[in-house]
Amino acid sequence: MSVQEILPNIYSVGVIDWNVRTFHGHTYTTKRGSTYNAYLILDEKIALVDGVLGAFTEEFLSNIRQVVPFEKIDYVIANHVETDHSGALPAVMKLCPNAKMLGTQKCKEGLYKNYYGEWDFQVIKTGDTLALGKRSLNFIEAPMIHWPDSMFTYCPQEQLLLPNDAFGQHYATSERFDDEVDQCALMDEAAKYYANILWPLGSVIAKKIEEVQKLNIPIKMIAPSHGIIWRRDPGKIINAYLGWAKNKTQPKVVVVYETMWGATEKMARKIIEGITSGGVSVKLFDIATSDRTEVIKEMLDAKGFLFGSSTHDNDMLPTMAGFLAFLKGLKPKNRLTSAFGSYGWGGGAIKGIESVLKEAGLVNTQPGLSVQYVPDTDEFKRCYEFGKEFAQEVKKT
Repeated sequence: MSVQEILPNIYSVGVIDWNVRTFHGHTYTTKRGSTYNAYLILDEKIALVDGVLGAFTEEFLSNIRQVVPFEKIDYVIANHVETDHSGALPAVMKLCPNAKMLGTQKCKEGLYKNYYGEWDFQVIKTGDTLALGKRSLNFIEAPMIHWPDSMFTYCPQEQLLLPNDAFGQHYATSERFDDEVDQCALMDEAAKYYANILWPLGSVIAKKIEEVQKLNIPIKMIAPSHGIIWRRDPGKIINAYLGWAKNKTQPKVVVVYETMWGATEKMARKIIEGITSGGVSVKLFDIATSDRTEVIKEMLDAKGFLFGSSTHDNDMLPTMAGFLAFLKGLKPKNRLTSAFGSYGWGGGAIKGIESVLKEAGLVNTQPGLSVQYVPDTDEFKRCYEFGKEFAQEVKKT
């Protein structure tokens, strides 16, 4: 990423990771790559906000040198301890040993445990202010968005919010701003990021956004630490987050299945015919061959989920079991669900699916649909009606 002045004397100095394809321990696919954004604010005092992944340390240091000598940096602000943002900070601190580092108490603890650096650290709390000269920085603790150490940095003179992981996307692009990129791709990546990382934190996110709104601070630009900077319409992503955090959905069904010899897949295809005939949008995924990250993104705004599996060892197939375990951790709320599947000499998959859905607090709207071996003509009709009835339930709510 070339160094770019995003506001007068405020520079983007992060890096682009064009080739990364998985994130968070391979739980998240990043088909469009990612960026690690950091920002340098020049004033009477100079502040560096956030860092980058350790593998990109040399490029990061080179970017900073293009703007200012390291010995002139007075403050290094760590909004979040996770290593994709802090990995290069030990190298930075070696080059500017007189700089003070700022972050929350949890951030201080996390950085020390990761790097064991004996740095001059100032613990930040909500309401604290740092004077730089013509500009100042205000800090807002944001625990669990998405780690306990997280915080936001805000420059009131520029109406600039630096929220680290909040409002970001895994999106590698040479363009820096929202008005320079494809809007469909941008919002697709923003939704995917929220669904796979922030979905279980919806109540915390909604509360924090409302808290910031009550502070009545104007926001003209949001510069997150992944992806592009929101300058044309920062309210667009704020409103999207509020909708996702409050579990707003549309009449849409996501059908996820895993099949052994094809019978459950045949059921799934007939079920989606019924859903479509009921006037409801539907997406179908074979979880054994689909990208889980993409499936979860499609589920974010869907009112209904249907899960199907063949029976194996008296339970659902293993890929489906793993997917449902991941979904349970995301804590989706107010969704309608049901299960279907085929079996040979003994069932069990539907019971297993329903058990996980109950643990996840999801509403089972109608009894599961089970077929022995391969569905016959009458059973195909049942599959069709099963989908149609489910669509009607989705439309009611």
